[in-house]
Amino acid sequence: MTSVESLAAGPLFGLPLPELWFVLVFTMLATFLFLDGFDFGAGAIFALLETDDERETVLAAIGPFWDGNEVWLVVFGGALFAAFPPAYAGLFSRHYLLMFGILGTLILRGLAPEMYEQRHDSQWQRWWGRAFVTGSVLAPFLLGAFAGNWLVGSGRSLTLVGLVVGVTVTLLTVVSGAAFLQLKGRERLPEAVTTYGTAATVGYLLAVVVTLGVLAVRLPGGLEALLDPAIVALVVASIGLAAGYVVALGREQSLLALGAAAVLTYGLVAVVAILMYPAIDPATGATVRGTIVSTLPLNLMTIGASLLLPLVAIYFVVLYSAFSGPITPEEAY
Repeated sequence: MTSVESLAAGPLFGLPLPELWFVLVFTMLATFLFLDGFDFGAGAIFALLETDDERETVLAAIGPFWDGNEVWLVVFGGALFAAFPPAYAGLFSRHYLLMFGILGTLILRGLAPEMYEQRHDSQWQRWWGRAFVTGSVLAPFLLGAFAGNWLVGSGRSLTLVGLVVGVTVTLLTVVSGAAFLQLKGRERLPEAVTTYGTAATVGYLLAVVVTLGVLAVRLPGGLEALLDPAIVALVVASIGLAAGYVVALGREQSLLALGAAAVLTYGLVAVVAILMYPAIDPATGATVRGTIVSTLPLNLMTIGASLLLPLVAIYFVVLYSAFSGPITPEEAY
């Protein structure tokens, strides 16, 4: 057989590529939710700071990272479109209002710091500061609403599941943001940042309980679906991680706290993926294997992803290494 014929004959090395791409899509979503999540959380905490120096420190902390972090949202959408085009078409057509809302808030979040720095006028900075906070809070809320509606197969933009998942995701970003700001801000930010992170962690756990209660009623499998051993293990682990996060944050072990927040984020997305599988679009009953592209393009995409994703990972390692360490007084957005 020619190389093209061999690629079309079956999956590479006999791997379960539909399931691997399902995992990859949700991993990309979790990566965006964590990396841009601490930017969102920093933006929410921005609203609670009192001095110009503290607010400038927040902007300087996220400045080198936020636009690069958003790449993962594009990669998530691109992977979903490339691997599961029917699911992509159905989801984005049903939830186009949420999609426009997410894009609008991301634009607002990105534009606001640029405009904030253009003039040192109190009223100008107050309004653009509010725009920055609004974008930072609404973006994860709407993203959570989208994920909640996707999970339960709802065709409406505003649902109870969407609201509770949106609140849960927003609180989780504040958890990440507090750890990131403690890591980058050090003595330039008030100790209240630790308090905000602790309060957000408690709120996140309460929101998870409410979310699980709503899902027990709303999911087709009900409570039985939530009693899956993997789900139970993830929930129990989340409680332990949240406790570890609070202890690490209180001891100013910022990197450890940020790591705990990362695992919490990936764990939350894993719960969504486990509850959804084998469906990829619960609204239509479309399954992972029923919507995956044909063998040849799937194999080609897998080869391309195996080459490109390590390069993307190297880029982010270089980026975060170049801007590692706490913010200095000379640094600005």
